[in-house]
Amino acid sequence: NLGGTWLLDQLWQRIGIAKALKRVLVDRKYDIPLERLIFSMVANRALDPSSKLHLEHWVTNEVYIDGLPSVDSQNLYRAMDFLQEHSDVLQKTIFHSVADLFNLEVDLLFIDTTTTYFEIEGEDPDYSETDDQGEESVHLGYRRRSKHGKDNHPELAQVVICFAVTRSGIPVKCWSWPGNTSDKAIVEEIKRDLNLWDLGRTIYVEDTGFNSERNRRILRGAGDHYIIGEKLRLGRYADAHPALRQRGKFKQLDNGLEIKDMLLDTDSTTVRRFILIRNPDEAKRDKLKRDDIVAEAERRIESLKQEKQDQHTKRTCELRSHAVFGKYIKQSKTGKLSINRMKIRKEELFDGKYLISTSDLKLSSEEVVMGYKQLANIERVFRDMKHLIDIRPVYHRKEQRIRSHILLCWLAMLMIRIAEQESQMTWFQMKKIFNKFHLGALKTPQGIVRQTSELTPEMKKLFNTLQIDSPNKVFHVEA
Repeated sequence: NLGGTWLLDQLWQRIGIAKALKRVLVDRKYDIPLERLIFSMVANRALDPSSKLHLEHWVTNEVYIDGLPSVDSQNLYRAMDFLQEHSDVLQKTIFHSVADLFNLEVDLLFIDTTTTYFEIEGEDPDYSETDDQGEESVHLGYRRRSKHGKDNHPELAQVVICFAVTRSGIPVKCWSWPGNTSDKAIVEEIKRDLNLWDLGRTIYVEDTGFNSERNRRILRGAGDHYIIGEKLRLGRYADAHPALRQRGKFKQLDNGLEIKDMLLDTDSTTVRRFILIRNPDEAKRDKLKRDDIVAEAERRIESLKQEKQDQHTKRTCELRSHAVFGKYIKQSKTGKLSINRMKIRKEELFDGKYLISTSDLKLSSEEVVMGYKQLANIERVFRDMKHLIDIRPVYHRKEQRIRSHILLCWLAMLMIRIAEQESQMTWFQMKKIFNKFHLGALKTPQGIVRQTSELTPEMKKLFNTLQIDSPNKVFHVEA
């Protein structure tokens, strides 16, 4: 197969990733084609995710990669170590190349984290060991110390992964940390790294999980601002946020959302502007769902009257402590159950609403709301990283290999997103087109002639859209 590797290789050159790698390699004396090896691993992630051992067979027998007829797994590991060693320089160079080439808007950056897990036995302890090349390898604790992993595998070792994503959904930077890293340490490193990139005034968009006074203060450093999600329920007893009780009319946007803009913290050092958003359609769904739950709770309370005394007590306790129905049930001093109407009125306050805050007082409320809604772009990146790129499970054990694996997945995701943005097609649709493009070899006594299959109109259109040159019909002649 030639279609997928040719398309990705041309994008690889156009984006400037090959040039960035070769620039770092100028003063290094390697006897292996490092740039080609790294590209082969990135292409494999995008086209047919597999292990490094299977990649040997994939490159030799299934696809054609220019300048790389075959690979050895040990050389792949050496290339991974090189990639991790120079990750900071490479990421910065690639970012500026991509930003200039595709005119990316980086005034608004979306930041979020996810986790992935590792198929190892037990926890990965903090210790040093000597690898195959006689070098000491230090493990920094990629272990099961994260209480609530996002992969529903708390029994496995985990790592935290973070991406910075632009408005158009292009992941321009990635980070990784041990599974027990605090949000404060994560935000500090993100802010420190991006400040070194001279981005100018930037607004960081983050979800509720990052919201703390310390994190907000860090994000406001160097003249930057934040847009961040807020919890509507506060405290041990889930009291309503003060913003829900502020008087004032909602303003309706063109998309049907209703918003209310307000200032609650007016201290000069902690100015926070809150925007309450109400989705009328979501509010209707919340009410219908609650009405169904209350109706079923009433039916169950009525059914208790038919139970015998011993069964009645047991069923009463079960219903009162039920995770869904117990929320709307109260019990009198005599043990009688009834619907808690006060609780229903309190819950109506939250119907269809969510709350965000920002430190920027100049942005219009519409821009703030639309900026936060675009946070869905990063959720799609995470989803595709797990189901399209197959970032998990990871079978590497050493820290530098774990980090390098994440970098390879990020590079694959970067090229996929750019291809999707330029072509206005999904990666799945593109794969259906270029998977039909092959390279055939005709062996004769005089040598080998490699010739490509016919380009379909769809392939020609895709290559033109991505500004990619089509390969020659007679691809290669070997005397």
